Amino acid sequence: MKLVSFDAFRTLRLSGVSILKPENMFRQKDEILAADWVLFPEYWQVNALVFGLKKKIFPSLSSYLLGHNKIEMTRAFRMLIPQHTPSTEIHANTPSRAEAVWEMMDLPFVAKIPKSSMGEGVFLIENRADWNAYLARTDVIYAQEYLPIDRDMRIIIVGKQLVAGYWRLQGVDGFHNNVSRGGQVDVSPLHPAAVSLALELAEKLDLDHAGFDIAMVGDHPYVLEFNRLFGNTGLADLHVRVADAIQQYLNSQVEKDDDPQDPDRPQPPLPIAV
Repeated sequence: MKLVSFDAFRTLRLSGVSILKPENMFRQKDEILAADWVLFPEYWQVNALVFGLKKKIFPSLSSYLLGHNKIEMTRAFRMLIPQHTPSTEIHANTPSRAEAVWEMMDLPFVAKIPKSSMGEGVFLIENRADWNAYLARTDVIYAQEYLPIDRDMRIIIVGKQLVAGYWRLQGVDGFHNNVSRGGQVDVSPLHPAAVSLALELAEKLDLDHAGFDIAMVGDHPYVLEFNRLFGNTGLADLHVRVADAIQQYLNSQVEKDDDPQDPDRPQPPLPIAV
């Protein structure tokens, strides 16, 4: 199996990988064409690789398209599992819509900047001043109900399989659970309803490399978001477990492509009678 990767850090432990620099994509077209898989391209490369060169990429195209924007992933969640998605309002940031959302939401509520990560674009709105400060930073309003929680779970799925997970306890700011924002890791057993929800979403949305953030309100799970490029700092051996899972998944997909009895393998068209 021939692999090319545009992310040396995430694919260092994989076998048979040639590391390419993203900026050399056009100059190394022949090497890309010869590969069975293209691993971890940057977002700007995806269209050229998938639609131009017809290459298989990992993570999946769905992982890129949905993971790039909180708005898109939330709409997908609401379509599939509305009962497990916090109530969310998404609108253009106009004075009239901003006022309507303000009147609609119960305080406190959460506001997010659609393209952000590591908790940097997530804000607790407790008063009008918080709301106005948020509005000044975004073109799109993303307002979400506040869940009464002091922790959530990071559940890591690779190739539709559970690889690892842990609880993230609230940091000193009393709001963010992100490890990068002071949240603490707790390795207590994951709630089975949350694991089941993450696996369901990975299967239905074709997500093969995702770190789901799922919170429990009582015994009811709510999905907050997923990260296509999740951090590996939560558990000491997480990078090893993820790399091993990626290798196993890619190997299984190559074996599946090579199996003529595979029912999911595309079949040649039937001959046309003349």
